[in-house]
Amino acid sequence: MRRKLIAAIGVAAMMGVAACGSGGEDTLSTDGDQKLTVWVMDGSAPEEWVTELNKEFEAAHEGVTVDVQEQQWNGIQERITTSLSEDAPPDILELGNTQTAGYAVTGGLADLTGLKDELGYDSWNEGMLPSAELDGKLYAAPWYAANRAVIYDKSIFEDAGVEVPQTREEWVEGLRKIDEKTDAQPIYLPGQSWYVYAGFLWDEGGKLAVEDGDQWKGTLATPEGEAAMNFYEELQSFSTAPKDTDEATPQQSTDIVPKGDVASWIGLGWEAGGAIAAIEEAGGEADFGYFPIPGKTADQPGHVFFGGSNLAVSERSQNKELAQEWLKLATSEKWMKKYAEATGGALLPNSEAAQVTPEPGSFAEAMVKAADVGRITPVTPGWANVETDPNPIKQYLTNALNGTDPQKAGDQADEVITERINQG
Repeated sequence: MRRKLIAAIGVAAMMGVAACGSGGEDTLSTDGDQKLTVWVMDGSAPEEWVTELNKEFEAAHEGVTVDVQEQQWNGIQERITTSLSEDAPPDILELGNTQTAGYAVTGGLADLTGLKDELGYDSWNEGMLPSAELDGKLYAAPWYAANRAVIYDKSIFEDAGVEVPQTREEWVEGLRKIDEKTDAQPIYLPGQSWYVYAGFLWDEGGKLAVEDGDQWKGTLATPEGEAAMNFYEELQSFSTAPKDTDEATPQQSTDIVPKGDVASWIGLGWEAGGAIAAIEEAGGEADFGYFPIPGKTADQPGHVFFGGSNLAVSERSQNKELAQEWLKLATSEKWMKKYAEATGGALLPNSEAAQVTPEPGSFAEAMVKAADVGRITPVTPGWANVETDPNPIKQYLTNALNGTDPQKAGDQADEVITERINQG
């Protein structure tokens, strides 16, 4: 998750602080002064939220101070790997949801399975939960997530007489009308937007990879994979975007959309904010609307990838029990709701009960509508190898869009996915 997400939507001021529900008003004493070190990523934790959270925690734990240190995403995996092998690592760490399993398998994370009830396990978002577990054990608590939605130019849709679609069929019909009645590009969809494709694959009941005995194997060369590819290709036919690059090459939100004549595109909240800022900086005015990626039927939106983070306790923490207490508080319904408020509703907290009501017509409103059908990539340490460049899923999409039979393109990709995913 990038810091731009919070920067784009702004951080709301925190209001008041109530007493901790689990600790009551009692002050828990400790043996002398202790410092709890927490690593969070740049942009993930609003300053007001951190300050008030730690104020409450420190009041309940006499002699304890919490030192929250911001880290940069660039090079973070190497820094975390090194720190977890040391005798005095950070006590609590923010981990990307696709990275957590990799750290858990090395023994670097504390087993939190026995704390499920105290952490509120049963209330957690079902789409976020798998990334926090490995082999039936809990190694982290979900913190936040975000997913993509369709961002559209209201004036272009109005000129073409297109309403917000509720189904895939309506979506395609609307794009066709825009193509026929306006000079705008109906949708900007780069050929290698593999997170978008993954949602279509999940819509079809397929998976990127599955367990095969004690190994994993890629599963793009399947009827579900081909059906997802066919729909992706249909959407991409309305776009002039390159077939061999992703949404960041060039950056769709700041390099493409602000130039105009793009009726719609699929992106994250920070991308919508970036596009608005770029348009306004150029002297224009953005008038965007937002809707969930449509599903096959009107009763459920399309599946989406959940990008986000978890909070974990280091196995070698010198203050493991205190770290677990901080984790319980930070991820509690009370403080998760405050977190959702502090981030303007642009990030999904770990439970539905903590979600704030988004502003009508906002990106957050569209994002929340798809929260129940959010998913993540396969939970296995080897998945990180799959995403290493050159990403075989991206190449699969490009090959299929350029005319290679989806089955053949899928077989080629599955061979690479299978080899890489079983490396670690």
